[in-house]
Amino acid sequence: MRSGIKRIDLRTISVSAAMSDDTGSTDGSGAATVSAPPSRPGLIRSIAHRLAGETVALPDEGPLASFEGATGWLNSEPLTPEGLRGRVVLVDVWTYTCVNWLRTVPYVRALAAKYADVGLTVIGVHTPEFGFERDVDNIVAEAFTLGVEYPVAIDSDYGVWRAFDNHFWPALYLADGQGRIRYHHFGEGEYAMTEMVIQQLLLDAGAEGIDQDLVRVEPRGLEVAADWRTLQSPETYTGYAQSTGFAQGDVARFDQPQVYSAPERLPLNYWGLSSTWTVTRQAAVLNEPGGRLAFRFHARDVNLVMGPVSRGASIPFRVFLDGQPADDAHGTDTASDSSGVLKDQRTYQLIRQLGPITDRLFEIEFLEPGVEAYCITFG
Repeated sequence: MRSGIKRIDLRTISVSAAMSDDTGSTDGSGAATVSAPPSRPGLIRSIAHRLAGETVALPDEGPLASFEGATGWLNSEPLTPEGLRGRVVLVDVWTYTCVNWLRTVPYVRALAAKYADVGLTVIGVHTPEFGFERDVDNIVAEAFTLGVEYPVAIDSDYGVWRAFDNHFWPALYLADGQGRIRYHHFGEGEYAMTEMVIQQLLLDAGAEGIDQDLVRVEPRGLEVAADWRTLQSPETYTGYAQSTGFAQGDVARFDQPQVYSAPERLPLNYWGLSSTWTVTRQAAVLNEPGGRLAFRFHARDVNLVMGPVSRGASIPFRVFLDGQPADDAHGTDTASDSSGVLKDQRTYQLIRQLGPITDRLFEIEFLEPGVEAYCITFG
């Protein structure tokens, strides 16, 4: 994610405006400028201060891009910039396995619910990272599970992504009632600033009766913000196109089955395999029962993007920490005895620790073959 430089001077104000909520965390990325016309009450209240009489103008970043490149729509007929004139538009670019997006979606849902009746339209743009995220049935199922009820442009061919010249998941763009983009943010955080820009754009469009209190959310499971203070492990892909930290890379064979022996000891942020796996461009695919994936990590949470090779398959698994069942640190997708079942192609939360965070060895064992493991993320 892009990291913005935060500065305060006499002409503009750029602030990192993470909402002070239960999660208490932000990745610190992005910077924003907010307007406060003399005829309107200032919306930067308790998070920044400016000289009396000075105004700060939102930049004009160009016209709202077209959605013509969408391959389909959920929850709506196709929408156009022209048809949205007069409304403030929030465009949220996402893909359903992205843990960074999953941690922002409670806020997007809350904004959509709070401001729809006073002039805000939220449009999700689902642009896939992995091949299975192009499957419309998967997108529909995950949108339902995650409570995404606002319109979603299915962008499986990256047409909308290119129209916005976008490069990140998640990415958020705000357009005013004239169809001009006035604000953007990449990554997590900036929730308070985003909402205050929405309020300002709605006021500028003539909306009345806007509740200027900021939304509060109660994230659960994968939606809970990372513990950034202790997080020392990076997102790690298992497919050879983007893989890092593969301890057996010197003996690996790509796109063909290979028997791997578990490394005796993994350094921090290295991972390894045991049993017979095929490491492909996007994923590591298990060919025999009893295969394991291990990672030495330093974080509160461990998540894994994975799924069965065959639709409808149910593959049992077990999760371990330092060689023992992770009973007291199981995630939302594991039971109290550290067991779980792999059924869908999605992000699974496998570990959430409650105690002090130290370097630990995570392992997942699959009792049957036919698993595709794509990406390990942490929180």
